[in-house]
Amino acid sequence: MSYVDRAPSARELQEVRYLFTDIDDTLTTEGKLLPQTYEALWDLSRAGIAVVPVTGGSAGWCEHIVRAWPVAAVIGESGAYCVTRRDGDVVFAYWEDAALQGERQRQHIQAIKALIAQKSRPFRIAHDQVFRLADVAIDIQGHDPHDVEDLASSIRAIGGTVAISSIHINTWIGDYNKRSMSERVLTGLFGVDPAETPAVTAFVGDSRNDAPMFGFIRNSFGVNNIIPVLSQLQHAPKWVSSQPAGLGFADIARTILHAVAERHAPIPGKNEL
Repeated sequence: MSYVDRAPSARELQEVRYLFTDIDDTLTTEGKLLPQTYEALWDLSRAGIAVVPVTGGSAGWCEHIVRAWPVAAVIGESGAYCVTRRDGDVVFAYWEDAALQGERQRQHIQAIKALIAQKSRPFRIAHDQVFRLADVAIDIQGHDPHDVEDLASSIRAIGGTVAISSIHINTWIGDYNKRSMSERVLTGLFGVDPAETPAVTAFVGDSRNDAPMFGFIRNSFGVNNIIPVLSQLQHAPKWVSSQPAGLGFADIARTILHAVAERHAPIPGKNEL
């Protein structure tokens, strides 16, 4: 479990009870969830650490994940909603209102399609757009970074919020992002006192759209594939794993689990009452 520069100490992580994490190229490796990574999620859950994926992924993905993975909740479409399970039912809690956010999406996607049509090198709306409830996703893999920035600037000029991940431009109309919904989930769903947040939370990410979370959560990690974009981040992770993607996440999970276990280990020589 090695890290770039320095490794976190057990003391820094021993109070962690909530682990927020990106999905694409953080949990997944080349689009796949490796067995080591999935086992790490179960190990965290069994240790009483609530895992909350925070993703630009669609509602379709989020519903599957909250049903099938050992997670406490999923924040989807860059903060548009939080998905949980209550008494076996899947529940979507929107940032504002489902109808309002859906209407904004319908208008925004038409504007985005018009922008894309004007570009000399066309982009494509993501294949999972049909499963999205609030945002618009644009595939950027294989595109020159300058072309991606040009499109992002054009979207901002028409009033869209933009987040750029390793695979998509995600864009929406609304005053929310990964950080704002994560704060709401911590206080509203988990009942965490904001004063306790720095000690009890951790975050793992890999890309530019994770910068708000790196700035929010003190115990922040990047998997190794974040290194090429570190200079572009307004807020950078505190630690960077030596392993990329899902392997890096598995190492980070072990680091946190060891720290938490050390906190609960009996003190040598102390008599039990």
